[in-house]
Amino acid sequence: MPMAAPDGPRSSDDDRAVVARLAVSVPAASTRRRAAAVLGTERSAWAGEALEGAVHAGERDRHLLDLELRVTEYAPRISFRKAAYIDVGPLRGGGRGPLSVGLAWRAAGLAPLFPVFAGTLTWDNGELQLVGAYAPPAGEIGLVADRLVLNVAARGTARWLLSRIAAVMRGEVA
Repeated sequence: MPMAAPDGPRSSDDDRAVVARLAVSVPAASTRRRAAAVLGTERSAWAGEALEGAVHAGERDRHLLDLELRVTEYAPRISFRKAAYIDVGPLRGGGRGPLSVGLAWRAAGLAPLFPVFAGTLTWDNGELQLVGAYAPPAGEIGLVADRLVLNVAARGTARWLLSRIAAVMRGEVA
């Protein structure tokens, strides 16, 4: 499945069967001004290295980041990392409503072996939420594996990224 625009996945009736949904949230106490800066102009602090010349239609920008899946939180800490291209859309949300950006990622290498994600990252009243869909590798077989175990990895990776963004909002180094 080709990577969808960060505004959300686009699929036909034929490929909906191999797409898994993802919704994860974490607390992110922050002022609205700080949240807007982190999701907008300061996104390299959490999205990784900005890739020059990687601006796409719709004013998305591309970053390179090692996504992390923590298997254990305590010593000995075990985690897996995978380099990924992160596409971040323009900051949306004026006034007092939620702030959001389109967000998509795919593996930087061996891409067919890893899920492709597209969705929306939202900050609202001290909470970060990531909602979207991803295509597990290997089509229908991958979807079965996702239902059995891989969804734990998807949620864990998304939670790690949201925690990283929340840390930047608090002024901590990511």
